[in-house]
Amino acid sequence: MDVHKNDTVKVLSGREKGKSGKVLEVLHEKNRVRIEKLMTVKRHLKKGRSQVNPDGGIIERAGTIHASSVMVVCPKCGKPTRVAHATREDGRRVRACKKCKEQFE
Repeated sequence: MDVHKNDTVKVLSGREKGKSGKVLEVLHEKNRVRIEKLMTVKRHLKKGRSQVNPDGGIIERAGTIHASSVMVVCPKCGKPTRVAHATREDGRRVRACKKCKEQFE
């Protein structure tokens, strides 16, 4: 999976199609990503079940989107792109934009 935490991604399909946001979490075992302010879900919490919300209530939090439905946005050219893998002179592997060939991360 070429999507990493803190990447900016654009959603390609689904309810949030066309929107973009920052990746908060990558769930490798489920092949899903959690994106800031997208796919919000509501959770009902009973009284006394949480130390954060002892009175309970309805909590909104970011849901997950399948990793194949998002595309990384290049930090330089600002376009959604596939990710290439390149090797620097010092031997370190980095990701690169396939459109502008700019290396990032």
